[in-house]
Amino acid sequence: MTNGTNRILMLVTDAYGSFGGISRFNRDFITAVCTYSNNKETVVFPRLIKEKIKEKIEEQLPPGLNYIEQGINGKIDFIKNLFNFIRKDKQFDLIICGHINLLPIAWLASKYLKVPLALIIHGIDAWQPTNSFLSNKLASKVDKLICVSSLTIDRFKGWSGLPEGKEYILPNCVDLSEFSPSEKPQYLLDRLNLQNKTILLTLGRLDSFERKKGFDEVLEALPALMAENEKIHYVIVGDGPDKERLQNKAKSLHVEKHVTFAGMIPEEEKADFYRLADAFVMPSQGEGFGIVLLEAMASGIPAMASKLDGSSEALRHGKLGLLIDPTNPIEVKEGILQTLTKPKKIPEGLDYFSKQSFNQRVHELLAQTLS
Repeated sequence: MTNGTNRILMLVTDAYGSFGGISRFNRDFITAVCTYSNNKETVVFPRLIKEKIKEKIEEQLPPGLNYIEQGINGKIDFIKNLFNFIRKDKQFDLIICGHINLLPIAWLASKYLKVPLALIIHGIDAWQPTNSFLSNKLASKVDKLICVSSLTIDRFKGWSGLPEGKEYILPNCVDLSEFSPSEKPQYLLDRLNLQNKTILLTLGRLDSFERKKGFDEVLEALPALMAENEKIHYVIVGDGPDKERLQNKAKSLHVEKHVTFAGMIPEEEKADFYRLADAFVMPSQGEGFGIVLLEAMASGIPAMASKLDGSSEALRHGKLGLLIDPTNPIEVKEGILQTLTKPKKIPEGLDYFSKQSFNQRVHELLAQTLS
């Protein structure tokens, strides 16, 4: 624990022992909260933990964090353990709700403890009313709204009725010491048989319900791209229920020999997969921000993203990379070709998204909210 006086309670979907953009954001956010000078202790209740890497959790926890692993066996278990805990320990100054789906539980806890409530939203999860009547009803009742992009704030306000002045923009961050430029890793070139290829890369979950990452758009552009450069090869990193459909689509376009589905990869190989690429391409339509864009650029890989969603803010509205309209096939194709002409280097201004900048923003947020 620190010498501070504040105690903060967080409810999150997942964080340590998990993977994905939201869990990564949660880990960064929790670490920043724990380093706030006036914070005494941060208590976090995760809704889920991926059991296969649960044993790695202990060594990752920052000082000043009490990570309560009870309550991960279902919603009832989560609620029961949370309220058993706060019934015995009521000394908190703020509750932070890490996902809109947890808002009804967080709101009840904030009323029980009589403390302010902050809600974190990320992207498409909050662009329109949720399936929960209670979450929708309570969306305008929070004391502070924390969001990774202006676009998501605007869309959230469009349906929630949140009063002006409660929002705080907190963009994702990237660890510039974890990702850095280097040569293409030979072991991956050999493993995937990609020697002498011009490699396009997209990293993301293959979700059959939210087909918004841009995989389809890149696959559809491949025949025209290969007419310009026969060495082009598309690597998709990630897994999910939409994989089979995408594989079949590659076959129907007769480009299956030019597409590699790498699946889920070990976290320790992620930086090398970025370095494998000649361009990182994500012509998405439902991205709240796109932390993978930051990681790719920190690895020196030129990036192309969408001007229609939160990706635009990850590229600082075109200052850090190329923005295109993902609904325009010609723009997708020409954008990829243009991105392939860019030099491999970290774009000037990427430090705007550094962990140091992120921590400063979180500390400013806490000072505002707890004052």
